Formats: sequence, structure tokens, C-alpha cells
Amino acid sequence: MVNLHNTGMYLVNGTELAENVPGVTPAEAAKGTMAYRILTAHNISGDDKALKIKFDKLTSHDITFVGIIQTARASGLEKFPIPYVLTNCHNSLCAVGGTINEDDHVFGLSAAKKYGGIYVPPMQAVIHQYAREMLAEGGAMILGSDSHTRYGALGTMAVGEGGPELVKQLLGRTYDIAYPGVVAVYLTGEPIKGVGPQDVALAIIGAVFKNGFVKNKVMEFVGPGVKNLSADFRIGVDVMTTETTCLSSIWQTDDRIREFYAIHGREEAYRELKPAAAAYYDGVISIDLSTIRPMIAMPYHPSCTYTIDEVNANTADILHEAEERARTAFGDKVRVDLQSKIRDGRLMVDQGIIAGCAGGGFENICDAADILTGRYIGSDAFTLNVYPASMPVYLELTKNGALSRLIEAGAVVKPAFCGPCFGAGDTPANNAFSIRHSTRNFPNREGSKVQNGQISSVALMDARSIAATAANGGRLTAATEYDGTLTHPAYFFDSRIYANRVYNGFGQARPEEALVYGPNIKDWPAMEALTDNLLLKVVSEIHDPVTTTDELIPSGETSSYRSNPLALAEFALSRRDPAYVGRAKAVKAAEEARLAGETGADALKGFDESFAAAKTVCPTADMTNTGIGSTIFAVKPGDGSAREQAASCQKVLGGWANIAHEYATKRYRSNLINWGMLPFLIPEGDLPFANGDCLFLPGIRRAVKEKQAVIEAYVIRGGAARPFTLTLGDLTDDERQIILDGCLINYYRQNR
Repeated sequence: MVNLHNTGMYLVNGTELAENVPGVTPAEAAKGTMAYRILTAHNISGDDKALKIKFDKLTSHDITFVGIIQTARASGLEKFPIPYVLTNCHNSLCAVGGTINEDDHVFGLSAAKKYGGIYVPPMQAVIHQYAREMLAEGGAMILGSDSHTRYGALGTMAVGEGGPELVKQLLGRTYDIAYPGVVAVYLTGEPIKGVGPQDVALAIIGAVFKNGFVKNKVMEFVGPGVKNLSADFRIGVDVMTTETTCLSSIWQTDDRIREFYAIHGREEAYRELKPAAAAYYDGVISIDLSTIRPMIAMPYHPSCTYTIDEVNANTADILHEAEERARTAFGDKVRVDLQSKIRDGRLMVDQGIIAGCAGGGFENICDAADILTGRYIGSDAFTLNVYPASMPVYLELTKNGALSRLIEAGAVVKPAFCGPCFGAGDTPANNAFSIRHSTRNFPNREGSKVQNGQISSVALMDARSIAATAANGGRLTAATEYDGTLTHPAYFFDSRIYANRVYNGFGQARPEEALVYGPNIKDWPAMEALTDNLLLKVVSEIHDPVTTTDELIPSGETSSYRSNPLALAEFALSRRDPAYVGRAKAVKAAEEARLAGETGADALKGFDESFAAAKTVCPTADMTNTGIGSTIFAVKPGDGSAREQAASCQKVLGGWANIAHEYATKRYRSNLINWGMLPFLIPEGDLPFANGDCLFLPGIRRAVKEKQAVIEAYVIRGGAARPFTLTLGDLTDDERQIILDGCLINYYRQNR
């Protein structure tokens, strides 16, 4: 279904792949990609290898915008310089913590008024659907504080990053990256009936995630097969490119995309994009769309992919593999029994969800309604919930009868909300198995709590196969078994919904307006600059192949506390290492005593031996020039969400570093840096320390400032200091200064 070409390759006239093009060098042809043209058009560095990007627009939702605005405000924000959309699609239920979620929404509206922003009220649209309908433009760039910020199908290069990167844009600074690799996704053929965008997306993710084929690169969708996909289909594939760990995506555009813009009353935003006559790519993903079959990503990652036919043919073996993954992740904390889901040789699922930026599109829901017309989900355990991605989509589905048919079939239709995707809605029962057309199926992301003995499992599927499964009362079924007609009704967009409800204050900042704070909205605590030396205590050690941001800071109900840095930090690593917070707090108490000059404090006594050992290698080290902080080790941390809180919670608890063999995504590493944390690397297979050890880093401030390639470090154990080395990887001058200053807020205060 999917073939990978590791070597560079040319695309000729947008249709044919070639290893060579006479008279055209790879360097020349690399400038023929769409990605090159868009990136360089937004680069102000004058160097197309070291980019300084200024974006056209920004987007955030109600998990992230309070922290972003608080950080920008503390750094000197006066007004939003470019359109900045604040959507309310994550903490929309207002079901946890009393008033705190709605307090965040009120804060967001007051910020839009004060600084000149755009505010989308709760339940109106999920963040990415609003961006598609109202913000995307051909050739533009959008930066969002949600990892699934992807609008490449519409000709917009979009990037999902942590909040501090948006702060930089709000303060007139730039997004600094080395020019990324560009990989062609070369499409031929046409999908067969029953195959949807999630099937294509999962086939790609399964082929490229584990080998890092597109990590931190741009995926450029080209080839003769693109024209055979509707705009909605392309959007559904595009949004899932985040799960490949790529940096961004871009697609060639055509009349189908022009029609999309025209339907939404914005035809002037359309721009034809296509590669030059000869374009060179660093690699190629080649896909014959006609060979794709209905797919399923089994628990607990979008890359655990099979065809549904494979699962039905080898149900017991594949479920056993999923159970083993759970045992590896959770040990004896919970028991996953997926074998109990087998009835008469077939997998019976408990719940179906079609929702959010991936599943809630118009065509997905229309096709699901067609498949379920005249059918019923039954009165047993299986349930089906459907969330249209925006109120305009919801209205049109109401008008054309699709929602009526879904409701008649036994589905429950709900408003635009991202909750099922990150554990804030429709959490399944313990040991239940849920199939979802959403973006992720990480462990516990659906809302279960291992610390309470709970576990449920999510598999990702396309809306069409979810509907086919629902029509069979929950028996896993591929949509290719449906022999009826998919009607593909036309879409009509009603702009009055947004015109009547969305506050658009861009260009009309009202500085006299006051920000409206609820009692849970707190300022960031003060953070210290990097000291001459560091004494780090290892407070968590994680050896999973990949650690997701959901494990570093859980999603779901904990997100309600994301406007309160101290309260949220209490949940850090709670599902992965419940003892982490207590250990980190003990280290922080020692640092607070050091800063206060309380050399005899009980909190410092546990570090006496470490300071004595440190002096043997650095006689000048003492409590005036040696900071005390915590660090964690993880093999490959940071897969998944862009949420900056995965790093900021560690910092609030006194964290000064992460140590890893590799960082799963650029955005997580950037989050560490922007919160003043050192993103250390150590070679694979080399781990000279263990949880509970102290690490001494003499001259760390000088090493960062002077760009030393290798960082001298010592493991302190049994009163002795044993040397080892760390590296920091590439850092820009600004990133180094942010670390030296202690965090982005300090950096901007000192450079205002």
C-alpha cells in the first residue's frame, strides 16, 4: 500500500518520479518545491538555510491561550500584531473545578477585546475546523498552540508548537529553525468505496512513524492521485500528518480547493500551488490509493496499524499483542483483558466515536449516515456518539437529514467539542474497547486513570468503518462490506453563524479594557537565571521506547487547571510516575532554602554529601554559585501534543533539565528551551546514572554561553564523583540566552 524511497528523487511536471533530470542539480530543483517557496517567502533572515519565520496568523484553544497571554503580558505585550484566534473547544463542558473553565473563557474574551483578537465561543467550532473555514489562505503560514495545526490541504503551511513560540510571534519575534527536509507524498490511483481519509492516514503513519522517515520534515502531497480526492478527504488525511512527527505539510491545490474557498465565501483566499517542472525531494512516500483498505490503529498508538481484515483474520493474536503493550507500559497496576472482547471469533467493541478535527467533517458524517440508514446499533453495550466539527457543519447536516438518520439509528449527536480526543468526554468503562475517528489513542488519553486501577483501550478507525461496525451492533466491520450507495450531498456554508457569534476585534485593540481573572488564573512564579554550576537530582527514570506528552502531563480533566501553573504541576507524570511530584518538590525545597541563605535548613541536609563531592572536582562550587534542581531521564520524550505544560510543569516544580537519547518532536524540545530547561542528550545505551542519583555540572553557565559541544558532568554516588559527558544539540543564540536567563519571560523582560 505504501512504499518508501529513502534516496532523493525528482518529481517531473508534477506527475512522474525520476532519479535524475539532465541539466538540473538537486540543489536547484529543491527550490522547486511548494514548501521552499512558502518558507522562504516568510523568512526574514536572508539565509534560506537558517530560517527566521514570521507567520500570518495564530490560533489557540482554551487549554493554552490563558498561559500564552499571561506569558506575553509578562513579557511586554501591548496588542496582537497579527490575527490571533482564541477558540473554546477543549474545556467546553465546564464540568470540573466549579467555575474555572468558564472563567478561562471570560478571560479569553476580555483578552480579545484588550489586545485585538478573535474569540470563538464554546461549542461553535473545534479549533482546526474554524481555521479551515475562516483563516486558511493559499501560500500563507499559520502557527497554532495545538499539535494538529495542519491546513496543508488548503494550501496553507501550518505548524503546531508550544505556547512560547506563539508568544514570540505576539512580541514581533521569529520562529527560528534550520531549513527542514522535504518529503514527497506521491499519490496515484483513487480510493475504493468504503475507504476514507483516516484509512489513508493510518497507512502512512504505520509506514513512517517508527523509522522516523519524516521526523521534523515537511510532507508535500503531490502526484496524479491528488485530483481524485475531495477537499474534505484531503483535510482528513492532512490533519493526521502530525502523528508522523513531521514539522508541517503542504498539498498541491486545484479547482476542488478553489471550490472549497468559494463555498465558504472566500474565493480570493485561493491560490494555485504546484511543484515546479522539476522539484527535488529528500525522500518519497509512494501510495497507490486504490490499494488502501480499511485500517485500524490498535491500542496504544496511531502507528500500531493493521487492515481491519487482518484483525478479523488474526483477532486473538493481535489483541494479545495489544495486551502485552499494556503490560509493558503499566506493569501490574492494571489488567487489560481484550481477549474477552472476542465473540464467535470476531472482535466486539463497546463504543464508537466520530469527532473533532479528524472525524467531524461533513463528508465523514454524511457517509456514516448513509451506511447507517435503515440500520440500528442495537440495545446492547455498544454506543455511538457523533460530534460535527463546527456549527455550520452541524446546521447543514441537520438540513440535509444526515443527523436525523444517525439519530434514528441510535447514535447520539453532540456539538463541536474536542473532548473525546483528549479524555474530557465519553471516557469508556473500565476494560472497554472504543473505536474512534479522532487523532490519538495513547494510553489513558481517553480519560481512564491507571492510578485508580482503571484502563480502557482506544483504536483509531475511519468514520465509514465505525458506521459499518455500528450497523453490526459493535462487531468490527470494514466499510468495504457495505454494498449500498454513498450519496455525497453538496455542502452549503452559512456564514451567519459566525457573523452573529464570533467576536472579531483584530485591528481594534482596546487597551483600556481590563483582563477578567477568575480565582484559578494565576501568574507564572518567579524563575531564576542559570547558575554557574548545577547540582541536579534525577527524580524520574522512564525506559519506554517513547514517552508522550500525555504521560508527562495528563490530558482530560487535569486540563481544567492549566491556567494555574502550581495547581497543574501537581498532576505532572501522575499517570506514569506518581512519586515524581513528591521527589521534585523535595529538590525544589532545597533550592528555595539555598536561595534564602538557609544553609542549615533540613531540606538542604540531603545534599551535603553531594556538595562535598562536587568540591572535589570544582573547589569553588558552593551554595552561592551552584543551583539545585531536578531532572528526568526518558529514552525519547515528547511525542504527541504541543502543550507547553509538559515542560512548564517540570520547571514550576524546580526542573532544570531533561536527559534523553532523542527528543520525539521539535516542539517538545522547544518547550523545554523556552522554559529555561537544558535539553541534554546522552548516547543510546549509555546511562551512567539512576533514579535518585545527583549529577554535578561544573561551569554549566559558561558551557552554554561559550557553545561548548560537550558538557562535562559527574555522577555523585557514595561520596564519589564519576565523570561522564552530555551534549545539548544545536541551539540558536537566542535559545542559549533564554536558558541563561532562566526562561522566555525573563529573556523578554531583560530585552524589552
